[in-house]
Amino acid sequence: MTKEDLDYLDRSIRRIPDFPRKGILFYDISTLIKDAKAFTKAIDILCENIDKYVGKDGFSKVVSIESRGFIFGSAIAYVFKKGLVIVRKEGKLPAETISYSYGLEYGTATVEIHIDAIDENEKVLIVDDLLATGGTALAACKIVRDLKGVPVGCVFLIELEKLGGRKKIEQEGIKVVSLIRY
Repeated sequence: MTKEDLDYLDRSIRRIPDFPRKGILFYDISTLIKDAKAFTKAIDILCENIDKYVGKDGFSKVVSIESRGFIFGSAIAYVFKKGLVIVRKEGKLPAETISYSYGLEYGTATVEIHIDAIDENEKVLIVDDLLATGGTALAACKIVRDLKGVPVGCVFLIELEKLGGRKKIEQEGIKVVSLIRY
């Protein structure tokens, strides 16, 4: 991973001010994933970092968070030849689930995983596109632990450092990998 690679990825992300509400700068990854070179480079670099910090044999499943996490999680699971587990918003999974609700600055959110998605003591890697406060990733980690699995790392394309999500996740003893930091 070179500075030029990260600069290229950074330039491929569109910024949208005041979305979804005034005062928020939204980092739109749709421009990165539509660019084959940028998308491939992002997956390659994420996988290099996963191998370096977690190890390709350090996990057996990728847990990806709705919805943009599915994009990166499925590619990572494919590269490492691992199973893929999806974390969805409440009411979206058809079989029996386990859920966790967590606070947002403007309300609450609930995420779910199928109860048979993770085996006891199974090591998993959690993937999403962006790390902000860490609430959604920590909710996924909580569910994994409730299923007696072991979250060994959380992986993100983008990290908003000022919002402190990394620190919260690392306090839980979970490694954090992110590529682009703002």
